[in-house]
Amino acid sequence: MAPSKNPWVETPLIESTTLSKAAGCRIFLKLENLQLSGSFKARGIGHLMQTSLSTSKTPSSTHFYSSSGGNAGLAAVHSAVRLNRPCTVVVPLTTNPMMMEKMKAAGATEVLQYGASWQEADDYLRDTVIKQAEEGGEECVYVPPFDRPTIWTGHSSLIDEIAVQLSELTGEDKARPDVLACSVGGGGLFNGVMEGVQRHSWRDTRILAVETKGADSLAESVKQGQHITLPAITSQATTLGAKKVSARTFELAMQSEQVKTLVLSDEEAMMGAWRLAEDERLLVELSCSVTVALCYGDRLEKALGRRVSKDDKVVIIVCGGSNVTIDMVSQWKKDSVHVDAAE
Repeated sequence: MAPSKNPWVETPLIESTTLSKAAGCRIFLKLENLQLSGSFKARGIGHLMQTSLSTSKTPSSTHFYSSSGGNAGLAAVHSAVRLNRPCTVVVPLTTNPMMMEKMKAAGATEVLQYGASWQEADDYLRDTVIKQAEEGGEECVYVPPFDRPTIWTGHSSLIDEIAVQLSELTGEDKARPDVLACSVGGGGLFNGVMEGVQRHSWRDTRILAVETKGADSLAESVKQGQHITLPAITSQATTLGAKKVSARTFELAMQSEQVKTLVLSDEEAMMGAWRLAEDERLLVELSCSVTVALCYGDRLEKALGRRVSKDDKVVIIVCGGSNVTIDMVSQWKKDSVHVDAAE
């Protein structure tokens, strides 16, 4: 039988007094940075791996394989360890050595480097590594970073938690957020959020899909009215660096009137990172802090196109991410000193 324990944990939803004061409304932070792997990806990837084992005739011989050099790869390793299964990760040559060491420390069976890009690493994983393993008799399961419905369903569990937690915090029966903001890379988190929002019938909740300039494949697709591929990723928020979002992400953003895409600069993301570190003692990477930056100045009002009320309930998904150190945040503060938090 497959292991029964989940590879993810329920995370807190807290109301931030400091961020609420800065934004002029009630700011609630969903702390996905507290997942064992450091990010929300433990939910979707863990769910995919758990589902794979539960439907396998020989789960004890399953070996998981991931090609992400970022948070998805780290989540795959942590999930595999929780499920008592091996996990091999192939990462591109551009992968941060710190991330590779974190994967090894977390219990990766093997961390291999190949190729100049994620696509090359992924091709090598599927065409060479997995094929060789299958020839050796292993039951191999490929773990994609974001583009799989099972992954999106796993991510949607955070909305189920928010539905309960927000009611407990506000004392309101069946409380719902007025605004829900999340970062968008390939679109896995966004897809899961939309799935959960639809399940709970939060039709009046405004969804802000936030990207950084230079990694804004969703916003550009919506702007052009077609599912485009960016020529390159130029943002420093590299874990948002999907040159093309999933087809489902584009479809949801185009079809739903609830959704608004939003693009902020790297410098604004940097400001969000160091302000969050100082205001809430939380360390997150740029792909996450770009959403937090909405709380400062009038950015949230500009995004919504209206004045915010002190009673507005705004949930920020602090999606986490492990590509961050104290030194990096210190440098981001220096690099974004010209960004006025009150703008």
